[in-house]
Amino acid sequence: MLKVAIIGASGYTGAELCRLLCNHSGIKLSAVTSRQFEGKKLSEIFPHLRGKTDLVCHNYAIDEITSLADFIFCAVPHKTAMDLVPPLLDAGKKVVDLSADFRLKNVDTYQQWYQEHSSPHLLKDAVYGLPERYRDEIKHATLVANPGCYPTSVILALAPLLDQNLIDPQSIIIDAKSGTSGAGRSIGLGTLFCEVHDGFKPYKVGGTHRHTPEIEQELSQIAASGITVSFTPHLLPISRGILSTIYCSMALKAERAHLNELYTSFYRDEPFVRVLDEGGQPATQFVRGSNFCDIGIEVDRRTNRLIITAAIDNIVKGASGQAIQNMNLMAGFDESEGISNAPFFP
Repeated sequence: MLKVAIIGASGYTGAELCRLLCNHSGIKLSAVTSRQFEGKKLSEIFPHLRGKTDLVCHNYAIDEITSLADFIFCAVPHKTAMDLVPPLLDAGKKVVDLSADFRLKNVDTYQQWYQEHSSPHLLKDAVYGLPERYRDEIKHATLVANPGCYPTSVILALAPLLDQNLIDPQSIIIDAKSGTSGAGRSIGLGTLFCEVHDGFKPYKVGGTHRHTPEIEQELSQIAASGITVSFTPHLLPISRGILSTIYCSMALKAERAHLNELYTSFYRDEPFVRVLDEGGQPATQFVRGSNFCDIGIEVDRRTNRLIITAAIDNIVKGASGQAIQNMNLMAGFDESEGISNAPFFP
């Protein structure tokens, strides 16, 4: 059994890691950390885990964690992971980091959007953890940078088109909506019930959201040319889910049926990407609690634009589920182990 630890188990991504790992046949959850809830059982912090685990949270030192686990999920905030990860790697452990600290390859870009990076030497070695793009690299990695939630939906939605040069890469407009769990578990005015209930609003407008450079980095890799996108996120009054609607101009004329064949072929062997039949449109309620990404494609003949929609659960495929998918690849498990459950419904 692979012994697994979670650093930062008391946030939403940590809780989801615990829930999903309880169903994994190849691992033993051996350590969970939390400063806020030190000494408390996971089932006290998260009552939905009653009967599944009674593991107690501790504020372990790094050397204690490395003595208890072979594989570590780092589920701490940005700007914290960069200091925790190096000693874990030095101890010979494999790590999936769920923060943004190792996603961006250019240290100057990271420092522009976040802060000074204390471990820039690791950026070149960290593998971007989108299995549909970097499966072979992930299998041989010791450090995987788990992608952001918005980028996951956007990259999967656009990869087939950019790969085949079917769109104008400078015409991409991303209109994305997320549930409030994307803001984390810390209390904030903007995510209080009375502030979000019965409402719907954009935020970080004007290309200021921190996922922007991550999206541009990965789309540019696929297109083999620099891409700049217009990305506007919105906050939905739901707990979990992302729906990204993406508009782009066609470089070549293509029929809807041909595009569907392209997407179906591109993702034929991908266990967690579901390309919807012609006329089908993704919806957050049909991926809720699952590791699936649902994709729909439409052609607007009047404007010569393609409209691609993608739905994911932001804390499963957009975070913890994808992190376990990466662990499975790194550890030699079946890629779907522990995360193949059907979505919640209703």
